[in-house]
Amino acid sequence: MLVDDKLYLGTSTRPEYLTLKYANRHGLVTGATGTGKTVTLQIMAEGFSRAGVPVFAADIKGDLSGIAMEGTPQDFIAKRAQTIGFADFAYGPTPTIFWDLFGKQGHPVRTTVSEMGPLLLSRMLELNDTQEGVLNIAFKLADDEGLLLLDLKDLRALLVAVQERAKEVSVKYGNVSTASIGAIQRALLVLEQQGGENFFGERALEIADLMRTTSDGKGYVSVLAADELMRSPRLYAVFLLWLLSELFEQLPEVGDPEKPRLVFFFDEAHLLFDEAPKALIDKVEQVVKLVRSKGVGVYFVTQNPADVPESILAQLGNRVQHALRAYTPREQKAVRVAAESFRPNPEFSTEEVITQLGTGEALVSVLEEKGIPSVVGRTLIRPPSSRIGPITPEERRAIVAASPVGGLYDRTIDRESAFEVLAERAERKQEAEEQARLDGERLKAERTRQTAPSRRYTRQTPAEAAINSLARTVANRLGSALVRGILGSLSRR
Repeated sequence: MLVDDKLYLGTSTRPEYLTLKYANRHGLVTGATGTGKTVTLQIMAEGFSRAGVPVFAADIKGDLSGIAMEGTPQDFIAKRAQTIGFADFAYGPTPTIFWDLFGKQGHPVRTTVSEMGPLLLSRMLELNDTQEGVLNIAFKLADDEGLLLLDLKDLRALLVAVQERAKEVSVKYGNVSTASIGAIQRALLVLEQQGGENFFGERALEIADLMRTTSDGKGYVSVLAADELMRSPRLYAVFLLWLLSELFEQLPEVGDPEKPRLVFFFDEAHLLFDEAPKALIDKVEQVVKLVRSKGVGVYFVTQNPADVPESILAQLGNRVQHALRAYTPREQKAVRVAAESFRPNPEFSTEEVITQLGTGEALVSVLEEKGIPSVVGRTLIRPPSSRIGPITPEERRAIVAASPVGGLYDRTIDRESAFEVLAERAERKQEAEEQARLDGERLKAERTRQTAPSRRYTRQTPAEAAINSLARTVANRLGSALVRGILGSLSRR
């Protein structure tokens, strides 16, 4: 049942396999809440890991954490394995690394503001076009002046500098308004209150640490704790988009390898595209299309295929469709659209079966030889070898303590960056202004001394003092007479 070059998903009228050679052609796992999507994700991650392929997946509710522990024997699991003829089934853990943006349930995940870039940061901050333009100008200024933007305090310091130099910056790069700067600063404050400041800084995540394998050749499954992160859905979505873009930018071209170098699961995929501008969707489409040649398989996990834009949906060759509800006209239309995306099976109506599937049952169609989709099969999904459900906090701490990346990301590094450079510039400017003020006061005092009449202080003899006193008395009387004469004109005594 288990073969080396394929991933066993379950059994329909035949065993359903995902061929590793076509696993980088991306995929889609859909279905209503409670239909078994998380378990499907879990068994796929197990299969990729067993084949030596590292996996990254977000754990929205904490249920996926059980992949790190050996499964607990249960009757319904044994029955499912027997029903589908899974003779090779055995319980066992999957090598796992836990990550957490907030550093509470796993190793901290960080990137720098510079690495995030203005496009994704604008999306995270929910900026309008004008504000995004100002943020682009700020980044361009930082690039031109060699300012490292590592964390949010760097970005805030840069925005203050842009505002102070608004006239100069506007002439060189484009108009910068105080209102736009203020709006960005307020958005940064909201992001900080949502915990976004934990995401920006160093040490930044190394992509190589998501692509680790064990000594016996199994791929590590990197599980991102996302239960708290989901309170800030925009932060969650932008983080995953950033990670995908980093994979695209950093990994070399490998064409179509015999198996993927990494498989990336986007859970709650609709959050990536909700209210996303077309420019961003176009870039995501481009990355999804091209990242395949880097050996990366991208699998979107969501409730309904309609959550994913058509342009991206068309690139997802491997599909697992759990049950959908069809109570409203809109839901019925979504069921028809989902059914039409499969290669028909003459033995049943795909549109009818989608609404009749039980928990742990799915319609499966994968790419076969020459990349042709298989005929859709109504499939009982295989049970996972690892635990179904969350692990305990104690078990999580033990796994984190024994992690191969232990100690690499647990300490924050704060090297010199834009905040320190701009603070030093401001201090030097203030010192220069103070020195100029002191120099001006000194020059003014010097000029005052040069224009004042000189005075001689010498000791006089008693005789000289008497003569000088008599002269001053005569002069004063003469002056009074003259003055009075001048004032009175003709009256002189």
